[in-house]
Amino acid sequence: MNKIEQFLIDLKYNYQEIKKNFWLLDDSEHNLEGIAVIHEDPLVIIEVQVMETPKKKREEFYAKLLELNASNMTHGAYGLEGGKVVITYTLEHETLSLEVFREALDAISLALTQHYSILAGYRAK
Repeated sequence: MNKIEQFLIDLKYNYQEIKKNFWLLDDSEHNLEGIAVIHEDPLVIIEVQVMETPKKKREEFYAKLLELNASNMTHGAYGLEGGKVVITYTLEHETLSLEVFREALDAISLALTQHYSILAGYRAK
């Protein structure tokens, strides 16, 4: 069994294996919904789509994302992918421990919770 899948089992997260080395978390109890975990040796990439990029106040919005990256996203980052805002964490598979994996997922959950009200103000109405 893959180390990542064993971590997901040990942490009791609800997930689905989409294909080999690609899992999708769907765990509302832990605020981990729609989070992709991908093992592309030598890396483990954890990513979640946050929202569409806004059409208005884009410069202000991008400045806010950079501020959040600098102040609240120690090991992960907000980024843009195909017109969507994402949070991405990249970890080294070989040295990855259960604790570091859990901390990355907890950090994503916390960022989504804390930053939602800030970023939601930029969403199209």
